[in-house]
Amino acid sequence: MKDLDLVTIGRSSVDLYGQQIGGRLEDMASFVKAVGGCPANIAIGAARLGLKTALISRVGDEAMGRFIREQLLREGVSVDGLATDPHRLTALVLLGVRDQETFPLIFYRTDCADAALDESDITRDLIARSRAVLVTGTHFAKANSDAAQKKAIRLARETGAKVILDIDYRPNLWGLAGHGAGDRRYIPSDQVSAHLAGILPDCDLIVGTEEELHIAGGTTDTIAALKAIRKLAPGALIVAKRGAEGCAAFPEAIPPSLDEGIRGPGFPVEVYNVLGAGDAFMAGFLSGWLRDAPLETCCTYANACGAMAVSRLLCSPEYPGMKELMHFLAHGSSHHALRFDAVLNHLHHATTRRPVPRKLAILSIDHGFQDFEQYGKGRHVDAGRVAYFKTLAVKAAAEAGAQFKERNGLGVGMFLDGTLGREALFRAEDHDFWIARQLPHGERVRLTEWPMRQVAKLIANGRSDARTPYSQHVSEIRQVFAAAQALGREVLIEALPPEGETTAMMLERLYGEGLKADYWLIELQHDAAAWAAIDAVIGAQDPLCRGVIVIARNAQSGPDLKKAGRQPRVMGFVGGRSVFGVAFLLWLGGDIDDVAAITLMKKQLQHFAADFAGEG
Repeated sequence: MKDLDLVTIGRSSVDLYGQQIGGRLEDMASFVKAVGGCPANIAIGAARLGLKTALISRVGDEAMGRFIREQLLREGVSVDGLATDPHRLTALVLLGVRDQETFPLIFYRTDCADAALDESDITRDLIARSRAVLVTGTHFAKANSDAAQKKAIRLARETGAKVILDIDYRPNLWGLAGHGAGDRRYIPSDQVSAHLAGILPDCDLIVGTEEELHIAGGTTDTIAALKAIRKLAPGALIVAKRGAEGCAAFPEAIPPSLDEGIRGPGFPVEVYNVLGAGDAFMAGFLSGWLRDAPLETCCTYANACGAMAVSRLLCSPEYPGMKELMHFLAHGSSHHALRFDAVLNHLHHATTRRPVPRKLAILSIDHGFQDFEQYGKGRHVDAGRVAYFKTLAVKAAAEAGAQFKERNGLGVGMFLDGTLGREALFRAEDHDFWIARQLPHGERVRLTEWPMRQVAKLIANGRSDARTPYSQHVSEIRQVFAAAQALGREVLIEALPPEGETTAMMLERLYGEGLKADYWLIELQHDAAAWAAIDAVIGAQDPLCRGVIVIARNAQSGPDLKKAGRQPRVMGFVGGRSVFGVAFLLWLGGDIDDVAAITLMKKQLQHFAADFAGEG
């Protein structure tokens, strides 16, 4: 059974991108991490566009290898062909943006895991499951990986799969240039041309830049190179990538000019970073070609995906999903630099977020020291004991979460802070939690120090008892929201309307401020009309919103919590003092020990979860 559209083979690396644009790699002060390598990029890009993909490669048995595996799974890429090599490290690449024409990069690939790919990594079962197999030029540079890809081609032919060649020419990975020449795109080599000539006859689709076509065709005359490739691969579709001019596809005889090939519209945009744009192009082209779309459509998808990638910094994280691609094709952009297009940015963010549980039961214990002093009702409260109690709450959430999955499919979440809850945050990262982290008013934004999965939790308080004015709240929220968007982080906003204003009105006002929260945290609503109004506002302003989380403030919340659990946009509930309050008082007074406090909190969270899920 062919349950895969595409299997890609070859490089899988961790790309470390310098964040100081315009600087030399020598002067970079910080880097951002992403999955890289041509085949890995294409597998991710094609998966985002709806194809079922798999990657055959190797990673090391260490954190970077696990990152690649986990990210591929998050993107929907099968890792059935991804081996863990216990003897080698995952490949690394350092990259930078010097200017519009210079993109320095250094490959750290000495005896790396993916370079050790061999015939044992290629199985008939996986190849037989796919409609197409993509091999990459770089992995023909070594004898072991050359043999692996040739075996994959042979199995593809035997099992009825199409063979795709991404020429993917990196001269220094063929040993033609030194380590410092990672950005060299073309060095002529009769040896490389002769090697590729033996691959071309078995290919159904051949894709490359003009320089890559030159190395495959053995000449720097592009038309002559195309004719040489056509002679070797008479039945293949050949696609020439032409940068800002788009591409040209040649299904039959090669005409006298590239302009006479089948084309789609080009998309002139600011060139921010060309690295990885060709892989986005390939993903776009295949999303049409593997669905038997007209070649003009395939070229259009490819050109658009390449344009969107070239206008952003990273490789695979920047590739569009189908919603974003269709919006761009339908509406274009008024921005030459697409990274400044707010609509596209929101679409990209909202359609590429990390997967989260469909429904959440959340324990909130991000309260400050003054709050705990009040909860203590005159008993002695010190910061150290509060901090320790918060770690007990993490244990309670973890124990409750194991039962949620079995009983009602709920995921578990926590609201935590980075002050008294610092150790609790560290312990929460040991679990498969959804985590929102409180950012107190006036705190300097340090989102770069937060783990990627932590959601920034903010409060828009319009009530008269707010400690600071509403306008100050919104100003701070805007700053954090912009910083979070730039870093690809998610934001939760607690919306507390002023007296006389409904929650729906408050959400409308916040949307008017340009704040499209990933999650809204609101009070429980008491009637169907209020829920309908909230649903209408979110549906009109941001249908891609993750959802609404409701606050269960006391044990009497049950009936309203059941109603909330049936609302289509409500994805979870949160209990704070209503979950931990009694346990904290008894524990603080010495009436119960740690184990009993954990059990009490767990049972109370489970009680709310049962109400939310409509049990009992």
